[in-house]
Amino acid sequence: MRERIMYEIEDAIFLEPKIFDEAIIGIAYRFGMEPVVTYDRTIVIDILARLMTREEAEEFFEYNTIGSWMGILTPIFVDTRPAE
Repeated sequence: MRERIMYEIEDAIFLEPKIFDEAIIGIAYRFGMEPVVTYDRTIVIDILARLMTREEAEEFFEYNTIGSWMGILTPIFVDTRPAE
């Protein structure tokens, strides 16, 4: 998936390390803006939870990932869990 995205988005921004590639769900297209890499929020947190508690992973994600602005190509995160 990374290679396809790099072909389509020349300056794509990806989460590092590459282990987060398993959470990529595609490319998001926005009116009047560049397309960006799109990640599944739950899977990103699941990956972080391999290294810390679930609560720590959610806090880390909110502060260090969602809270990180890397410019107009900053990835977006979609919550794919079914609505309750």
